[in-house]
Amino acid sequence: MDERRRKIQFRAWRRGFRELDLLMGSFADQHLAELSEADIAEFERLLDVPDWDVYAWISGNKEAPENYNSSLLDRMKQFKYSAHPG
Repeated sequence: MDERRRKIQFRAWRRGFRELDLLMGSFADQHLAELSEADIAEFERLLDVPDWDVYAWISGNKEAPENYNSSLLDRMKQFKYSAHPG
């Protein structure tokens, strides 16, 4: 894995609270190697969003602003439900 992806993976596992660490870190572990450059850039952008906002978007408790709606965020939402049911 290249350095950029390693840094993303590290940051994904150290968000600030355990639930989001599990969601973003597990997603990174399983999908980071296959993401396109555009998805990598979007992942980095999501890592810069405050923890509670991105958690609310992924968990479906709050709609993401239009400028954050992306296929990557949709994949993370689906991953959440398939990897962590209920």
